[in-house]
Parts: sequence; C-alpha cells; structure tokens
Amino acid sequence: MFPKPRADIKVNTAEYEMLPLVAPTGFREYDARWLFEKQINPMGVQALGLGLATLIHELGVKPEIAVGHDYRAYSSSIKHALILGLMTGGCKVFDIGLALSPVAYFSQFDLDVPCVAMVTASHNENGWTGVKMGAHRPLTFGPDEMSRLKEIVLEAQFNEQPGGAYNAVPDMAERYIKDLIDRPTISRKLKVVAACGNGTAGAFAPRVLEAIGVEVIPLNCDLDYTFPNHNPNPEDMKMLHALSAAVNENNADVGLAFDGDGDRCGVVDNAGEEIFADKVGVMLARDLSEQYENAQFVVDVKSTGLFLTDPVLIKNETKTDYWKTGHSYIKRRANELNALVGFEKSGHYFFNPPIGRGYDDGLVSAIAVLDMLDRNPDKSMADLYKALPQTWGSPTMGPKCADEIKYDVVDRMVKEYEGVAKDGETILGQSIRSVVTVNGVRITLEDGTWGLVRASSNTPSLVVVVESPTSEENMRGMFADIDQRLSVHPEVGEYDQKL
Repeated sequence: MFPKPRADIKVNTAEYEMLPLVAPTGFREYDARWLFEKQINPMGVQALGLGLATLIHELGVKPEIAVGHDYRAYSSSIKHALILGLMTGGCKVFDIGLALSPVAYFSQFDLDVPCVAMVTASHNENGWTGVKMGAHRPLTFGPDEMSRLKEIVLEAQFNEQPGGAYNAVPDMAERYIKDLIDRPTISRKLKVVAACGNGTAGAFAPRVLEAIGVEVIPLNCDLDYTFPNHNPNPEDMKMLHALSAAVNENNADVGLAFDGDGDRCGVVDNAGEEIFADKVGVMLARDLSEQYENAQFVVDVKSTGLFLTDPVLIKNETKTDYWKTGHSYIKRRANELNALVGFEKSGHYFFNPPIGRGYDDGLVSAIAVLDMLDRNPDKSMADLYKALPQTWGSPTMGPKCADEIKYDVVDRMVKEYEGVAKDGETILGQSIRSVVTVNGVRITLEDGTWGLVRASSNTPSLVVVVESPTSEENMRGMFADIDQRLSVHPEVGEYDQKL
C-alpha cells in the first residue's frame, strides 16, 4: 500500500527518500504547482500520479492518458515519477516526450485518448514544477476535480490496480507541427519576431511560423532552462520590452511572444507598441466577426469593456459573456456556450471549431493574428490597434493578501459594492450600471468605467484592474475608490505595482 503523503519532510534525510512529500498548497483551482524538492519530492509526484489514476477511474473515464513534459532540468524525471504512479493506478500511459501544453492537448485528439497530464511550470521561475490535467477533452480540471484530487492524495485514498501500461510516442511533436502547417500559406509578405524566452516554445514556434510563409527573426529561441534573459512570460514587461526593441531593430511587421509551455501569445505591433492581450482579443474579434455571423465570445472579468461597447462588434451583432478568470474556466465556458473564441487577458485564447479544437494554443493564436494581417493587406498591426476606441486602463495590480484570508476579503468587497448599487449610491458622481460577481466583483459605471477586485488563483494576493473609455481621470478615480475601500481591511498589504 502506498504511504500517506506528508508536508513536513526535510530535504537530505532518509525520510525524504522513503516517503512522499506533498505540500497541500500546491493544489490550485485548476492545476497544481510546487517548488520541487521543497514542497514535493519524486515520491510525492508518484503519489500525485496514483491519485490522478484513482480519480480517472472514479470519473468513469477510460483510463488512457497522454503525458508530456516541458523543458526544465528536472521535468523529465518528474514526468516519469508521475507515469509510475499512473501505471500503479491502472492507467495506460502514452508518453509524448518533450512538449508544449497544446501539444499534449492535441495528442488527446490525435491518439483518441480522453485524459491528459502535462508536467509544466509554465512561465514560473526555475525550481517550480506543476501539472495541468484533464479527463474530458478539450477541457482541463476545475475546482471540483482539483478538490477531489487533493483529498485523494493527501488522505491516501488510493486505488492501486492492475492494467497499467507504458507506450512511447516519439513523434508527437512532428504530428502537431504537421497539423498546424497543413493550411494555405500567408500570402502577404510579413516579417515576424518570434520571442520564446528560452522556453520550450523555441523548439516549435520558429518552425511553424516559417512553414506557413512568414519571415521569422528568432529572439531567445534556444532552449535554456536557466532562462538567462528573462522568464518566458508574455505578460512580463522585460520580455515585451526585449521584443519591442527587436521589432524596431529589424523593422518587423509584428512581434509574437510565447510563454514557457506555449499556450499563450503576446503581441507587439510594428511600431514597437506592446498591446495587452485583451485588446488583441478585441482586434481578433473584429476580424473574425466579419467572417462568422453573430459570433459569440467569452472573456474573463479582467478584460476590457470594449467587447461590449466597440462599435464594430456592435455592428456585427456579436455577443460577449464575461466569466471567471482562469484558463480552465474560460475554456469550459467557451465550450458550454459553443463560443467562437474565448479570450483571457493573460493571453490564453480558446479557438473552437472551425478555427481550433477548443484548447489554448499560443501558436494557433499567433496564426490568427497573422491571418488578420493577411486579410488586411493595406493596414499595419499599429493601424489595426489605433482603430480601436481609446481606453485608459491599468496593468494587473496585486496587493498582497494571505491565501487563507483573500477570499473572505473579496466576499466583503462583493457585499459592499452590491450594497452601494442597491442603495443607489454613486461613484465618481455616476450611478452603477452593473455589478458582476461571477469572479470577485466587477463594478461598471454609467459611462463604462469599471473596476475589478478578485482573489488571485495562483499567489497570496488580490487582483485589481481598472479601465475607463472616457478619461484617465475616471480610470484613476475608479482605482482610488477601490483602493480606499481595500485600505480599511488590515489583511491587505502592499501592491506589487500601483497607479
């Protein structure tokens, strides 16, 4: 019988080699992440695999699973520990080797298996590891599945059983690339800077983009798990600044930045302007709503209000649903509504058929951007960006707040703003148009100015975002209102950045 995991095992002890270490905090809302060695050890990863196999059987899903790993010094060994646990729990494993997260999701379709486990720390710093999991393609786990998995693993409710098997699939990367490039080439002459931050995407992005007919200037595409330049994170301003400089230096038409596991894509226009992913989403929604009538979109609550107010989207009779932030939530909601695309401000985009298969893939997003440019041969990326109505928006700000209390603080903020709206009070001299509470609280004023407070899914902090379509003054005023209300809660600490 596999031993019960513990959280108090010290590195460099006999216990560390004999018992599973699993910190409970590693189980997040829709995936799992730990500091390797300090918060989870190889036996702990094996316990996770056995727990996942147990859950797959509980769900009544065929116990066949595709498993891949990203490019870290330790990811391959973690994957093999995970596979051992999966096989102990009676799963037939298909090992797809080094992969992007979308390669793992693609392999579910290509191999016709229902389940997936991708060993990746995404853009996290070295030392981190994690697993993205799913049992119903193209969806990944949400809170219900993650809560049950946590219970199974930490309480050792394992079901060891026969039937486990191992199958190596050495050519899945090639199959994935072939699938992406089996399409018409880009007819417009385009020069593209592809930035990969020395992450796993460096082995895929330049090849795919060149194959569809654009000139590629690689930036930090050599794989290096020490990340010598910056973390591969298209929300990281260091990565975007480096991409902007390369675009200007090479007189490129667009810059595309891919995160560590290749499921996100950031964009810099031909003028070197760094475009937030939600604004790129509006640009793509404009383009796609010209191709597909009555297009339905899903966006997360951190995203710009332009999805509802943009005159082009209104003219094209699009519908947009604002939903919970998190790649698993937006993916699931887009699937439920049969939306054409789900957009998340972090850069996760979910293209459903006929464009994609419903999972987040940074290269599918990049190709959509290039197709948009191809369909607008007389306009640059900067022209398309400038055509959007102007808004004044903040970066994503993160005041510190402990994991144990952050949801309670958000609940208090929800009740407070619901009370303001119910009592007919005003903010910035305006009435409140709507209060959306699917994920924290998003307050929209009469002129479209809005502010959001929610709990971070991945860090001990809150998330604060504000935007105004009318003025910088109103944007700052909205932030001041939220900041003042948060300041009375002693559990809320300093911001990582602030207006």
